Amino acid sequence: MKFGVIGSGSWATALAKILTDNGNTINWWIRNTDTISYMKERRHNPKYASSAYFNMQQLQLSNDIQAVVANSDVLVIAVPSAFAEDVLQQLPANAFEGKKIISAIKGILPSENVLLNEYVNKHFQFAIDNYFTVLGPCHAEEVASEKLSYLTFSGIDENATHTISTYFRTDYLKTITNHDILGVQYAAILKNIYALGAGIAHGLEYGDNFLSVYIANTADEMVTFLKKLVWNNEAEEKQRTINYAASVYLGDLLVTCYSLYSRNRTFGNMIGKGYSVKAAQLELNMIAEGYNASKCINKANQDVKAAIPIATIIYKILWEHLPAEEGFKEIEQFLM
Repeated sequence: MKFGVIGSGSWATALAKILTDNGNTINWWIRNTDTISYMKERRHNPKYASSAYFNMQQLQLSNDIQAVVANSDVLVIAVPSAFAEDVLQQLPANAFEGKKIISAIKGILPSENVLLNEYVNKHFQFAIDNYFTVLGPCHAEEVASEKLSYLTFSGIDENATHTISTYFRTDYLKTITNHDILGVQYAAILKNIYALGAGIAHGLEYGDNFLSVYIANTADEMVTFLKKLVWNNEAEEKQRTINYAASVYLGDLLVTCYSLYSRNRTFGNMIGKGYSVKAAQLELNMIAEGYNASKCINKANQDVKAAIPIATIIYKILWEHLPAEEGFKEIEQFLM
């Protein structure tokens, strides 16, 4: 099975490390030719997860995305959700024919407000049977330094999902599988919003006691949304088997809210300290998925109609100029 990696950020670099540590030679699409030249000479990514060094004989680096896709059986798509559409628009409509896709995107594609599986189905007629996700509490920086981590692979076909997961299993990376493709993707989107809110709370100088109550309530709110989204009469029996306290749901929420590696928490902290959104974006110089996600979830919830007041208030702070202090005074009133 030949893997191709689309993207060159922290998470793409971490996933490339996992695959090559398992002896795989990979095709790797990197937009910036200077980055490619640097990696060929220095053997590591100059900007992201730079502690991960590669055997260059295992890397086929290219800025030609069509060639990378054509020469790969499985495509790991690991670009920020805000850029995914621009990247995929470079491909012909039959580009993914006979391929498998693993989504490592933790966001909604903003212009159409859809998940990646919905986008590739619409524009590439790509069946969800060959679509998998890789998500969970796994910071790229810790993967690069080989700290023990756990990833969850989701897919409709349990055997195919298990097979895919084995290519990523190492001494420092344990893999789990489940079937909840929609739920895990929306959980990843929501946890970024809540982590951004945790950062705002920290910037406003709330303490750990408040933060623990805040996170407990966001966990409950996330499950409320996921159940409203995916539970229906046809799928009810299967959905009852989902453990929303598992690492891909609750675990990812916790680490993103607490960790100093979390760019969403860092972005929110700046908002809480009084930075404007634009100033925080310039200071961070990386994508905080929770910013666009808050707008996308607000729009998606017009159809889902779940009670998600915390996510709604964070959206208002970021997009409707609600003062952060005023917004969190509102949040205080209904936390339990």
